[in-house]
Amino acid sequence: MVRTLWTAASGMIAQQTAVDTIANNLANVNTTGYKNETAEFKSLLYQTLQTKTTSKNGENKPIGAQVGLGVRNSSITSHYTQGTLTETGIYTNFAVSGNGFFAVKAEDGKTYYTRNGVFQFTAGTNGLVLATSEGYPVLDTSGNQITIPTTYNSSNVTVNSSGQLYYTNADGTTTALGKTIGMYQFNNPAGLLKQSDSLYAVSDASGAAINESTNTAVTKSKIYQGYLEASNVQVADEMVNLIVAQRAYEMNSKAVQAADDMMQQANNLR
Repeated sequence: MVRTLWTAASGMIAQQTAVDTIANNLANVNTTGYKNETAEFKSLLYQTLQTKTTSKNGENKPIGAQVGLGVRNSSITSHYTQGTLTETGIYTNFAVSGNGFFAVKAEDGKTYYTRNGVFQFTAGTNGLVLATSEGYPVLDTSGNQITIPTTYNSSNVTVNSSGQLYYTNADGTTTALGKTIGMYQFNNPAGLLKQSDSLYAVSDASGAAINESTNTAVTKSKIYQGYLEASNVQVADEMVNLIVAQRAYEMNSKAVQAADDMMQQANNLR
């Protein structure tokens, strides 16, 4: 009976993790560039109650008897499918179409990656710096900050689908600024380590960042100025998953109750 209690309890803990994951997806339904997650499970150890044996007549029993000890969470997997591109009309908003990530330099000096293209121009030591809403500089294809002169009107900066920056002069002519927003891909983006502020860190599982500007083997991503990529969370799917997780939690709790009732009956035997 004790085995039943612990097995059902492991199921309740696992389903609680599933509900936590679904709740996080729903909480981030309006987060720019967010990628939905799913909880994955695997079975625990099995106990062998009876091995393969023979009957009294010498006939082989083809199978033994094993009982499982429950379930546990194996991973929480992110799904990097393309989100819907939403027009904002703001010249410092950028959406990515493809597998690429923006690269930013955080306060700790490390490079992180994001699909959140809510940027702004901020005052830097050498000019106006393209940065995230938290102030982290956005990096170009060479891993350097993207800076324009302070004499420039940042609203006249345009970016084409390849990430190249141009400036529109007063006479209507355009000047190439010689800077390109960096786009980076990963062999296994699901292996990226999730940070706060919609940032991802490189891990051994994700592999090193692949610079799209120097690697000809990858499909180039496109950048759209004045757009943002919405999260790929489907509310209807998440609500269905939530109901399934709740029902699974309820069934495991009933298994606990059933084990308790059986133990009570055993204790009441005279």
